[in-house]
Amino acid sequence: MSPLALRLHERRARKAPRHLREERIRLADGARTTVYVARYDARRTDVRVVRLPRPQPLEAWCRAEGQAEALVGGFFARPHGTPLGELRTAGVVREHVPFDAPFGAVRACLHVAGGHVAVARRDELDAAPAGDLLQAGPLLVRCGRTVPGDDEGFSAGAHQFDSDITAGRYPRAALGVKRDGTVLAVACDGRADDEAGLTMAELAETMVALGALSALNLDGGGSTSLVCAGRLRNRPRESHGVVLEGGRAVSTAVVFRAR
Repeated sequence: MSPLALRLHERRARKAPRHLREERIRLADGARTTVYVARYDARRTDVRVVRLPRPQPLEAWCRAEGQAEALVGGFFARPHGTPLGELRTAGVVREHVPFDAPFGAVRACLHVAGGHVAVARRDELDAAPAGDLLQAGPLLVRCGRTVPGDDEGFSAGAHQFDSDITAGRYPRAALGVKRDGTVLAVACDGRADDEAGLTMAELAETMVALGALSALNLDGGGSTSLVCAGRLRNRPRESHGVVLEGGRAVSTAVVFRAR
């Protein structure tokens, strides 16, 4: 049992594709929340970072583009939705608002190149990496263990966000990689009486329980979005609990295409 007394009860979602599962989680204080987990075989899946042409709900973008599988990407800056954190596609730096120094040099990234999917801190990657790079964070799991503390400076750098994203339970999204190369796309509900959401530490524990060797946090709150088989599977909510039908507009995504 984890230090959080976190327990996963796996179940197949009704009429869901085979690679999608729902995990009903009981937390240490008895609260519960629902986690949606999509699993992709990296040997048979092309993983890509996408900059949406304009901010829009992920499900709507997937429908328009004929894309069946996607997870919300990184953060964005208001009011125009410019990606927040380094962003590269096909090795080219795309428009973004950098994280303030010194945090931009260390915050965790998803890096995809040559069919290899990696999660690492920015200072562990090449200065100008090939392929796709999406910077978000914090790093949740390294070598199969949770990463403690906030050495990526999200509390200190909270002014670039709506709030301190490390504080409290919220809807959250994460991407993980298992030892066998399976990629985990994860989203959790929250902001409802029967959906507590997760703290950052609880999200990290969840990723370890799911078998992640490495994992990073992605954009959450009302932006939390996981699309499988063309449908939004989680229930995004505003801070006051109102359901965002179709989800909030987002600026970047991680997409999964069968090879």
